[in-house]
Amino acid sequence: MIGPVRLVLISSVAAVSLLMLLPVYTLARIAGGRMAMRIAMFWHRIALWAMGVRVTVSGRPSADRPLLLLANHISWLDIIVLAGTLPVSFIAKKDVAGWPVFGWLARLQRSIFVDRERRHRTGAATDHAARRMAAGEIIVLFAEGTSSDGNSVLPFRSALLGAAQRAVDGDRQSTLQPVAIAYTRQHGLPIDRRQRSRIAWYGDMDLLPHLGRILSDGGLDVHLAFSPPIGIGRDGDRKAAAAIAGSRVAALVSALNSGREPCWPA
Repeated sequence: MIGPVRLVLISSVAAVSLLMLLPVYTLARIAGGRMAMRIAMFWHRIALWAMGVRVTVSGRPSADRPLLLLANHISWLDIIVLAGTLPVSFIAKKDVAGWPVFGWLARLQRSIFVDRERRHRTGAATDHAARRMAAGEIIVLFAEGTSSDGNSVLPFRSALLGAAQRAVDGDRQSTLQPVAIAYTRQHGLPIDRRQRSRIAWYGDMDLLPHLGRILSDGGLDVHLAFSPPIGIGRDGDRKAAAAIAGSRVAALVSALNSGREPCWPA
């Protein structure tokens, strides 16, 4: 089914499953522990199934903690893909909190909202992320600082990598893991540069029309590639680590966009 009928069906499945799981999620949040994030992950998998989005994973998420995932960013769909793969929370711009539907979902996902225009608030958000990573939670940072058209990767920013450094004491290290996201096929056919920029949500695109188009079209294949982790200590070089992570993700995205299998650094 395509078009409006498909859009209604997907929205209905997502809404009904969310309403069914929300009471259990709320009780799990009150009780503490990590069950709430597992429930959230289950809902995101339902949403991906309803949308017809298939996720392929290469490499392995690191078992080391503290763990900060550094990913490229193409679309709002990245959030559902990552949250359906791992029990993660996100570092997000404060604007996300005001988005229709997604702002509420971001809060349910326990996202950490950053006001980049106010340094003292950015510092508070960094400390918050550090405490949660130190407690064993997995945090995702879209390290480009914005979304792109999916055809290339913007340089990774280093500022918020400080959260990983603050999550450890002494000579211990936190783990940074680069993660590449690439939308590779639609309805079984390879996606070209023009189609990829249509699937991406970036620049000044309006959210709701883009959301409607993606849900109506469906049939997407997305590839997640986890690169080997990078260690960083309290006194580590954030800019160097960000540059290494960014170059690895750029190489992986280029390979995946070209239909090649991902390869890892020696």
